[in-house]
Order: sequence, then C-alpha cells, then structure tokens
Amino acid sequence: MPMPDPGPPDPVPEETINRNWTELVQELRSTQTGVQVLTGFLLTVPFSDKFDTLDAVQRTAYLVMLSAAVTATAAILSPIAYHRILFRKGRRPWLVGTANQVARAGLVLVAVTTCGVVFLTFDLTVGRSGGIVASVVALLGYVALWVVVPLRAHHG
Repeated sequence: MPMPDPGPPDPVPEETINRNWTELVQELRSTQTGVQVLTGFLLTVPFSDKFDTLDAVQRTAYLVMLSAAVTATAAILSPIAYHRILFRKGRRPWLVGTANQVARAGLVLVAVTTCGVVFLTFDLTVGRSGGIVASVVALLGYVALWVVVPLRAHHG
C-alpha cells in the first residue's frame, strides 16, 4: 500500500532562515580570505624561476589546482553576489539553500586545491611517489575531519 503524499514541507520560520543566513555568512568569512590568498599565491607561480623546469604532470597539476582555486573563490564569494542581487526581494529561503550548496562545493574545491598544492610541493621536493602519498594523506585528513567526524557526531 503506497504512502500518502505528505504534501509540501512546512515553511521554515523567517527567524530560522535569518539565523541560518547569518551563520553561513560568518562561516564563509573565515574561508574567503584563505581561498583568496591561496588563489593569489597560485597566480604568481608561473612567474617564478623554477616554473620552466616543471614536467608535464607538474604543469597539469598546477593548472588543475589553479582552476580549482579560482572556481573555489567564485563559489565561496557567490552567496555575497546572490545577496546583493536579491537584497530585499523576499528570496531569503532560496538564498540560504542555494548559498549552502554553493558553499559546500566551494569547500570541496578548497580541499582539492590544497591536496593539489601538497602533491606539487612534495613532488618537487621528494619526488612523484612522495607527492602522491602526501596528497592522498591530505585528502584522507579532509575526509576524516570534514565528513566522518561530523557524521559520527550526528549519529552519536
């Protein structure tokens, strides 16, 4: 016997939406500076003397990291652009939901970028195997701290 359709969910109170927006903006503030600094640093790398000595894998890793960093910057800053466009237009519930999704994507891109930086740094200093191991360890650290820990707290 099929379950009856419960209908649309109850609307979230405006107070909750406003609190969620405020919390999200505070979280993004701490991330914005870091991702912008990382992106700025990566933009300077081709102008260093050693850049010409990178092999094809290292250049590809650099370009992937730079692309991820620029995309992370765009994602992390997007909620501010959304807010400016939608200010006082009664779209706060959409703003909070969409900004949350984009911020999550931005955080994933920050982790990818950081793991790529770890790969390239270790690859240049101790070799390709060291770069792969170090970046996998960094990725596992992100997954453990950003996914496993909160999910365990949620279920515990």
